[in-house]
Amino acid sequence: MSELPDMTPVRPEVRTSVESAYDDSPAATPAPESFSIWRILWPIGLSLGVLAVIAAFTFDPAEMGTMISDLDPGMMLAAGATVLARIAFGGWRLSHVSHGRLSLAAGLRGQLAWDFASNIAPSLVGGAPLAAVYVSRDTRISRNPTVPVGEVGAFVLFVMLLDQCWFALMAPIVLVMAAVMEVIPSSLGSLGMITTVLYLVLFMSWTVLFGYGTLFRPELLERFFDKVFRFRLLRRFRDRVSKEMAEYRTRAGVMRSQPLSFYLKGFALTGGTWIARYLLAVFIIASVVPDLDMVLTTMRSIAMTLGSLVLPTPGGAGGVEGLYVLFLGSLMPRAYVVPTLLIWRLLAYYVFLAVGVVLSTHQVQKSIRFRKSNSAGDGPVIDG
Repeated sequence: MSELPDMTPVRPEVRTSVESAYDDSPAATPAPESFSIWRILWPIGLSLGVLAVIAAFTFDPAEMGTMISDLDPGMMLAAGATVLARIAFGGWRLSHVSHGRLSLAAGLRGQLAWDFASNIAPSLVGGAPLAAVYVSRDTRISRNPTVPVGEVGAFVLFVMLLDQCWFALMAPIVLVMAAVMEVIPSSLGSLGMITTVLYLVLFMSWTVLFGYGTLFRPELLERFFDKVFRFRLLRRFRDRVSKEMAEYRTRAGVMRSQPLSFYLKGFALTGGTWIARYLLAVFIIASVVPDLDMVLTTMRSIAMTLGSLVLPTPGGAGGVEGLYVLFLGSLMPRAYVVPTLLIWRLLAYYVFLAVGVVLSTHQVQKSIRFRKSNSAGDGPVIDG
């Protein structure tokens, strides 16, 4: 059986340029701008600002007593459990696609790093590149066998493909369910409903084409990008893109060689990760709305998540809050919108920013100890 670590023949100059940004040597360059404090603070400020605007129109302190009396601690605990399940399934998935090259612990740290990076990068871009660098560096300074950035990048590419397959499944499910229940809120109006349906159809079409092109016809993607980058404004990037697409074809060949069981397990773990994300909002709202329609709320949570994937701000800050109000606000009393939204963002967004900062700091400390132990000639001795 071919193994995914062979999937990515990364060019030396690319690997050097990426890894040098995280070099542990005394002359190392500073951490990339992506990890600057500003990259963390301004999305938080935007998120809280939009939340404050929503609160100005919906929050009613007099209703807080009723909400607290309706609170179901079991449902709130279930909401917290979905966060742990999301991390567990994600870490297990990274370990699985690496054929054990990444231990479960390394996979869990990698998933947390990925969530952190996704929340400081625009949703359209994602945090995959930064997560790949983190995981590779993590293996270099821990007891795990070192896994180069290029190999981790191959694992991440496969995980991204699994995500795309999952999205391709969810989009038609949302459209079918929208025919029998109000998955797309009527408050969006006719234009909003048409726009949402068109978006879901286009999104589904893209994910199907992406998956098909990645696995079976990578040469089609290669030709497409070759034509796109013939335009005068993009021509200077053409050679670089051509090299990347050549590597892309090699990766696709290795991915096709994997057995069906490998895909099925990976897809099941992907489903577990995303279902946990959908259910977080559902359980939070159900904890204060006893008669909540769980099926409708789940479908709206799925539709909201699909919509958030194309937001241009880091972690969807600002836009996600608006989508929450549009898709889920009508399912609860107006006064409950801001408290449930705040709890949801706390568990789905803010907590991963905090954990990411802790992970990054811990990794820097481990790097220092690793460098000192190597310079002393004692070999790497890393505690935790």
